[in-house]
Amino acid sequence: MPDRIYNFAAGPAALPLSVLEEAQSEFTNINDSGMSLLEMSHRSQPVESIMSEAESDIREVGNIPENYHILFLQGGASQQFSMVPMNLLSSDGHAEHIVTGHFAKLAYQDAQKIGDIHLAASTEEDKFSRIPTADEYKLDPAADYVHITTNNTIFGTEWKTIPKTGDVPLVADTSSNMFSKPIDIQDYGLIYAGAQKNLGAAGVTLVIIREDLLKRSPDILPSMFNYNQHVKSKSAYNTPPVFGIYILGLVIKWLKGQGGLKNMDRINTQKASLIYDVIDSTDFYRGHATKSDRSNMNVTFNLPTSDLEAKFADSAASHGMVEIKGHRSVGGIRASIYNAFPIEGVERLTDFMKAFEKSHG
Repeated sequence: MPDRIYNFAAGPAALPLSVLEEAQSEFTNINDSGMSLLEMSHRSQPVESIMSEAESDIREVGNIPENYHILFLQGGASQQFSMVPMNLLSSDGHAEHIVTGHFAKLAYQDAQKIGDIHLAASTEEDKFSRIPTADEYKLDPAADYVHITTNNTIFGTEWKTIPKTGDVPLVADTSSNMFSKPIDIQDYGLIYAGAQKNLGAAGVTLVIIREDLLKRSPDILPSMFNYNQHVKSKSAYNTPPVFGIYILGLVIKWLKGQGGLKNMDRINTQKASLIYDVIDSTDFYRGHATKSDRSNMNVTFNLPTSDLEAKFADSAASHGMVEIKGHRSVGGIRASIYNAFPIEGVERLTDFMKAFEKSHG
């Protein structure tokens, strides 16, 4: 087996090898400081520069205008399930959620603990195999905000066209497809993403919030849950996850080196198509997601029996491909092929799929 195996994990997920090597080379002595970044004060000039440069690169790669604030927070995307309604939901208002998967459902359930949350649409009856069409939901123009999850990691579906919400701010959990393709941030009031899927290492959550929404945050909120406090403190109200921000910054620079989001989208589409083409060429493999809603990040499929799925995963591991089992709640097989996952690994998987079908079909 090679020194580096192909990691199909849904998160924490594969990172660019060049990023890991750069972090390794600077681990004990960053920028000739004589210290590891892990030893530095978050108030020090080197750390402030790292955070500032990461923000600047994010603005460049994502074309983020100045009326949006970029925050590096903790607690994962799961903490945002509560922070969003705590900050954006008015005392006598309501928000609307469209539920398209496991994490979208968790966001809906947590938000309900904070205030009045309406279910605008759900595809749970269809085992979250698709994204609802626009005629399946009617969004209230009086809602405080609308919440979606742009990519559904467990079920392998992805919003191809986001809902039109008019003057109602659209809030999105973009954890598993953030910066996998161009994004028009002005379509959103707020987006958030746990870094460990497509942006970096676990421990830091990227939040991008439009300036005008900050006035909604109640002063009675605890400081750690108040977006205003984090904006004023430049993401350093308490000790931020500095090393995670550093890795995220390196990944964003790597993205720039790949030609930016437009070229990343082309590469990701190519990688996903290779696997979907094998799935569609046979009855041995059955894709979970409706074809029009398939994710480019998480390819989910089944084999004829659960026993064959177990053999597939075990055999794949022996061929240097790990973490390919489907989520425990749905079974099957899941290949997570985020930005950093190399096309060579996808090609090895498709060759393996063809050979496995030949010997077990």
